[in-house]
Amino acid sequence: MTEGPFFKKMLVFAIPIVLTGILQCLYNAADLVVVGQFRGDLAVAAVGSTGSLTNLILGLFMGLSVGAGVCVAHHVGAKEPKELSKVVHTSVLLSLFCGIVIAAVGFFLSGDMLALMDTPPEVLPLATLYMKILFLGVPASMLYNYIAAMMRSAGDSRHPLIFLAISGVVNVLLNIFLIVVFDMGVDGVAVATISSQYLSAGMAVFHLMRKGGVLHLSVRELRIHGAKVRKMLHIGIPSGLQSMLFSLSNVLIQSSINSFGDAVVAGSAAAASIEGFMYIAMNSMYHVALTFIGQSVGARKYKNIKPLAIYSAILVTAIGFISGALLLGLRYPLISLYVSTEAATEAALQRLWIIGSTYFLCGLMEVFCGALRALDRSVTSMIISLCGACGLRILWIETVFRAFPAPETIYISYPVSWILTLAFQLLFTVLVSKQMMRKYGSEQPEVIA
Repeated sequence: MTEGPFFKKMLVFAIPIVLTGILQCLYNAADLVVVGQFRGDLAVAAVGSTGSLTNLILGLFMGLSVGAGVCVAHHVGAKEPKELSKVVHTSVLLSLFCGIVIAAVGFFLSGDMLALMDTPPEVLPLATLYMKILFLGVPASMLYNYIAAMMRSAGDSRHPLIFLAISGVVNVLLNIFLIVVFDMGVDGVAVATISSQYLSAGMAVFHLMRKGGVLHLSVRELRIHGAKVRKMLHIGIPSGLQSMLFSLSNVLIQSSINSFGDAVVAGSAAAASIEGFMYIAMNSMYHVALTFIGQSVGARKYKNIKPLAIYSAILVTAIGFISGALLLGLRYPLISLYVSTEAATEAALQRLWIIGSTYFLCGLMEVFCGALRALDRSVTSMIISLCGACGLRILWIETVFRAFPAPETIYISYPVSWILTLAFQLLFTVLVSKQMMRKYGSEQPEVIA
């Protein structure tokens, strides 16, 4: 990954990540579709209203998986197998510890947190039940995501796809089985989701123990290495805080959406689920940029940074336009999978037109965020996101939305925040890469891009 030509390598590496992300996105989408078809719009609102709050709680700890991934990329690029092994064994223990802590906190505080978000009273009991069960699967989700991040950073984007394809099929089949045969509701789809999460985590662990290659996992070597934890925290905590801050602004936005009633909540949840597939497809290029640039930084081949960033931006823009056109073209049949009432359908269409048509901006923002993290500037990325996206959205809700209280006012805050954040992420990526080139450029061989 540190030698050109790069474009074809990046495209081939990205395809399994796109498919993996789409399958992972199907977890929540399958929940929404099944409860929408068998239990109605109120159940859709209950499932959809929990997403932003769950992401807020998970965000900080999931950010540490980014730190693990960057550490792996640097050690792979630098050809340091012993240091790489320390990262693997430290990350597995760290992910399990974080997962257990989050599961306990989330399970006992779910109802109170949803109430603070002004979740509609008719939705609250179902949403609380769904969220409590979902938190029981957090240890498995954390473990899988840490291992998948390390595998991708080591150049293996195929196996995470295989694991998720198998568990995704199990998730969908269990959803239907528990709802139709056992007459369960949101509790049934939650049980199906966490069962699938434990299956994917188990397959990932088994793979590393049997055929892990450079990422081989041995139970006897599991221990916390302080130096690796510090490095992961250095990169991962800013990444996690950034994710939390995004989620915090989204919790505020969800609270504002909740004020318009269950039809708007259900419609927004349906549109958000559809948009999630666009985000996952474009977010693959975040992982591509982080992996390729991270390995080049580890190998001290800084001349690779510019072509890698340019190719990542081209690919993510193409993915954004194609996926946006496809989903908007199929908007009516897609929305009908989630909701059935006219009011909820109109609410979904309103959000999809505003956010879906501009989602490529979010993809570009993600690519340069990944580039900055690969360049070991995770704190810089966090500060930019704090000011450009999270801060602006909160300010928007407190000012523009207060003056013009309507759902479309809320949705417009997304593309506005993406543009501002993208501008600063791009600027600092250019500045940091030029700084590295001035300092180390004369030491590097010519690279064919």
